[in-house]
Amino acid sequence: MGSISLSEKRLVITGGARGLGRAFVEAAIKAGARVVVADILEDVGRQTVKKLSRLGEVYFESVDLGDPGSIAALSERSINQLGGVDGLVNCAAIATGIGGKTADEIDVETWDRVMTVNVRGTWLAVRAFSPALRAAGNGKIVNIASDTAMWGAPRLLHYVASKGAVISMTRALARELGNDGIAVNAIAPGLTLVEATEYVPKERHRQYVDGRAMNREQQPEDVTGTVLYLLSDAADFVTGQLLPVNGGFIFN
Repeated sequence: MGSISLSEKRLVITGGARGLGRAFVEAAIKAGARVVVADILEDVGRQTVKKLSRLGEVYFESVDLGDPGSIAALSERSINQLGGVDGLVNCAAIATGIGGKTADEIDVETWDRVMTVNVRGTWLAVRAFSPALRAAGNGKIVNIASDTAMWGAPRLLHYVASKGAVISMTRALARELGNDGIAVNAIAPGLTLVEATEYVPKERHRQYVDGRAMNREQQPEDVTGTVLYLLSDAADFVTGQLLPVNGGFIFN
């Protein structure tokens, strides 16, 4: 199969400053897309945009997914910057440094913060960008879930619950937005070697490697092709789907 083209596609990728989000940004630019990198990490985000600007058209916009006003402002600025939006990748989430506690040990404040950003933030981003995606005619939304929600990873209940909610929202949104020509899908990456997973114990990394049909560590580049496909015209009739991308740790 030839390379996927996103020529002239106008994309917004939240959490695009580093990690998986950055990998999605770079791959999308190389595929011909014009991209807004949206992230709360302003310095890192601007450095990322500076480095990737040699590849194509890319902009940085600050956003706090815990703040509804910030999300609405992101939508307005992105549409002005790009002249419209064809695709939204909801990658931003709280993941770093929250694992290791049992369901009895997680504090309410952390639970609420994870749900506010990972669940409510994803919904509000979809709501904010839906008018532009309707106007695009065949808009695409790709929500980044996690395979932890498929196998029930222990000592990570708030994160697992939030990603389970993202999967459920994806299916409901696909029903609601389908007649507007908007396709909504989710991917569930496995444990990937990025900054956000540096805190994960070595035994959990080994559990993933040993349990995969393909026994190796997962790299960001293992996930980008699936995201590009779901953003492309080739996926116009694919919606409401969850695609695990984890080397066969979980079969769907």
